[in-house]
Amino acid sequence: MSETVFGAGLRVAIMTDETGWHTARLKKAFRARGVDARCIDLAACRIDTTWQPYGLALPGFGHTLPDAVFVRGIAGGTFEQVTLRLGVLHALRECGVPVYNDARAIERSVDKSMTSFLLHRNGVPTPPTWAGESAAFAQRVLMRETAAGHQVVLKPLFGSQGKGLRRLGASARGDGTLVPLPSLARYQQVAYLQRFVGRSAQARTAREAGPAFDWRVLVIGGRAVAAMRRSGGRGWIHNVARGAHCEPAELDETLAQLAVRATHALGLDYAGVDLIPPPVSSDAPDAPGASPLVLEVNGVAAWRGLQTVTPFDIATALVDDLLDRRLAATIPPTAPMRHASL
Repeated sequence: MSETVFGAGLRVAIMTDETGWHTARLKKAFRARGVDARCIDLAACRIDTTWQPYGLALPGFGHTLPDAVFVRGIAGGTFEQVTLRLGVLHALRECGVPVYNDARAIERSVDKSMTSFLLHRNGVPTPPTWAGESAAFAQRVLMRETAAGHQVVLKPLFGSQGKGLRRLGASARGDGTLVPLPSLARYQQVAYLQRFVGRSAQARTAREAGPAFDWRVLVIGGRAVAAMRRSGGRGWIHNVARGAHCEPAELDETLAQLAVRATHALGLDYAGVDLIPPPVSSDAPDAPGASPLVLEVNGVAAWRGLQTVTPFDIATALVDDLLDRRLAATIPPTAPMRHASL
């Protein structure tokens, strides 16, 4: 079905807690396909069993539902608030509305511990990770990793843009002093620890000198479509929000396959996959066969930084995948739209 035909007359809800650059790009891409796209805050939606016929009320849609939903942002809040907002997404799926990405996939990607578990379970290379509520266990992990010559990174279980990350291990003074585990109160009494993967000073001199970096790979509809290198920023944290510099990266087969496997492991329609170069041994800095490691998989990924080094319009690629793959598969050619059938 040609793009000029499929899309006209459809209505799509863009779920977001704030409007700006990303939502403007998405709305423009939807308009180019003849789709009426409107932004809705999940906090303004409600489950209402008296609201016929679906028991679900979305601002601007009356008693009807959108033909599809694009999840751009979910505001933080109490456990109950976030649960209800995700519940609305679950309810939309129960009503047969394609949700891109759906609630279950977002839950898996937002929870870093579940992301690590699923990556490991599906054989996707990722750093050793520990998550639990015991500060005593976390301290033992820290001591064991430090004794083995490793550092660990303490991260919020829910978080993004490099906020709240702390690197722990031997003191920077080089005297063997152990940096103690900080209070977990700031981390909601949950310790999520991941082995820090970096290059030793010896390994750095054995290879071409250059700043530390990571990769962001964008996967859409089961295909890796763009990649960039991020370097600089706040020391070892390479998020664009922290001032990292973006440059285009070659999307080789290894990066593409790892990113696609990671996205598939979490059941995401689209994802921003963060990868780091393989650990380098000071004994064999040029040893072949080492694989990059997947750090995180973002199910509500921003792409403003990536767009600056990508020749095609990312919002258009996302919209095309939603309409031509996800939505087209659910609507027979002769079927009326949800809002037109009532």
